[in-house]
Amino acid sequence: MYYRFDKEKASRRPGITPLKEAIDQMLDRYKLRNRFDQSYVVAHWDKIMGSAIATRTKKVYIKDGTLFLQIESAPLRNELFRAKSKIIELINREMGSALVQDVVFV
Repeated sequence: MYYRFDKEKASRRPGITPLKEAIDQMLDRYKLRNRFDQSYVVAHWDKIMGSAIATRTKKVYIKDGTLFLQIESAPLRNELFRAKSKIIELINREMGSALVQDVVFV
């Protein structure tokens, strides 16, 4: 027998919270939002900055609002150093908050 989607049975019952909202509430209540956002930036570094930069990046981590990057290519490091404000803008726009205030190249 095949599953048949029934729109009337699929509607939400009152008082039921969607999973996304429940997770957001949990992150806010336990004050884990900042750490979650930091780990999201590290995990999705290639999506945010592109694969060309991501393949030449050895380490990415955020501590106290500062993004630390270890870049293996000196010319790329110099170019990214000049584009610090653009990097900060891209990450903060992706996250929807002021997660990063400074970028340091290690």
